[in-house]
Amino acid sequence: MHDFIMAKDSELWDVIRDGPFVPMKTVGEGTTTIPKMRKEYNDADRKAIEKNFRAKKILVCGIGPDEYNRISACQSAKEIWEALQTSHEGTTQVKQSKIDMLTTEYKLFRMKDDESI
Repeated sequence: MHDFIMAKDSELWDVIRDGPFVPMKTVGEGTTTIPKMRKEYNDADRKAIEKNFRAKKILVCGIGPDEYNRISACQSAKEIWEALQTSHEGTTQVKQSKIDMLTTEYKLFRMKDDESI
């Protein structure tokens, strides 16, 4: 799926990996930024926000009903991607445990005397 998204639009992959664009504005004496209200969005803001909707649509269209139940509450393409990664690959801790287990099995692997290559 990753290659399909990359071919479709590399900016969509950025939205999936980094999270959605949030239009911000500077307030006060120019030292604080806060999210803009919808009525304050300009065309560039709307175009950038649209990328999250497009990325979500691509991810949702590529999954089945069982997967959809896992991601239906996700608000952003990034949340959808992380939920799918966790359900298919496990958490970072689980992946590291699998790597450690396979590395140990590999180190203990020996050819028996009665086996041929």
